[in-house]
Amino acid sequence: MPDARPIGFFDSGVGGLTVLRASQQRLPGESTIYIGDTARHPYGTRTDAEVLQFSQELTDALVARNVKAIVIACNTATSVALSALRLRHPEIPFIGVVRPGAAAATLATRTGRIGVIATEATVRSGAYFTAIKDQNPAVQVVTRAASQLVPLIEAGDLDGAALRDAVEGVIAPFRATEDAPRIDTLLLGCTHFPLIRGMIATALGESIAVVDSAAATAATLQEVISVNHLDAPGSTRGTAADPGSAGHRAPDRAEVRATHEIFTTGELATFRALAMRLFGDQGSEVAALLPPRR
Repeated sequence: MPDARPIGFFDSGVGGLTVLRASQQRLPGESTIYIGDTARHPYGTRTDAEVLQFSQELTDALVARNVKAIVIACNTATSVALSALRLRHPEIPFIGVVRPGAAAATLATRTGRIGVIATEATVRSGAYFTAIKDQNPAVQVVTRAASQLVPLIEAGDLDGAALRDAVEGVIAPFRATEDAPRIDTLLLGCTHFPLIRGMIATALGESIAVVDSAAATAATLQEVISVNHLDAPGSTRGTAADPGSAGHRAPDRAEVRATHEIFTTGELATFRALAMRLFGDQGSEVAALLPPRR
């Protein structure tokens, strides 16, 4: 049976909107609910216990809104909390961003040397190192913490000198030296970083591929929805009662339209401005939730 319930997404702030956008593009018939926990960002410098607590609270809020699947659109939360959240809500399929991103980077590399920039918590967890090595044990992985970029991105000035200088400081160690061969692929291990992908690519140079997990996560989400028979009416599956994209003739019925809700736990104006960069007028639909306790 078709399932019109929404798909839930959460992140520590605006970064996960990149995953939301990619998912809406791949699954245009699916409704979505997104929560950005800007009241408590960044997660990358928090303790694992704090990240787990916050992730549980956001997940519970999405489950209370009757979502059919949850995308953890945050690398830190994926690294720290994914297993615990699956145990907490075993009836809900969870999709993280780490393994899809790792798979994409492993496919992209030509020389077998991959760099990863992520938050301190994600680097500390070793999640990307492990996920990439699971894909190809021969690949060399160089990880670097870049938590300082997150609050600058959340501040909304994506072309500012302070952000540009911070990016230069993060990228400089990846350049070739006598002791460190040059990487050929950089994986953006934080969903905030695609918002400044162009700035990062410029700092790296043209010969290095820049990979983020948004598109790969959206593809994984599509597969999970299909395998679990959670497709929205008229989206992908075709039957006599529900034509889907594959065809078939169906009886007259009311069209089910996808709906999209975006929430923030923090200050609205900056969040809304960044959302509008990605979604146009839809960004104006951002609403506030009561900020959870810090």
